[in-house]
Amino acid sequence: MSTERFPEPGSSPDLEPGGGVAPGATPPESPQTAGLSASEPRTRHNFPPTGGFALVLSVLLAVIFVAVIIALIVTLA
Repeated sequence: MSTERFPEPGSSPDLEPGGGVAPGATPPESPQTAGLSASEPRTRHNFPPTGGFALVLSVLLAVIFVAVIIALIVTLA
């Protein structure tokens, strides 16, 4: 492997004219990652308290909105 900071392009294997690499080739000195080194933590399958509060608040605002619309319709009729 080359230890130069900017190796000569002519000496780099699989380097095409213009600086690209052929399909399936790995650019010089690039790491390979096959997967995660540690398992992912289990996700929770419930709402956090703030999410539950936001849901209740949204439903409450929708009910108030519908009640105001019904009150306006009854008043105008």
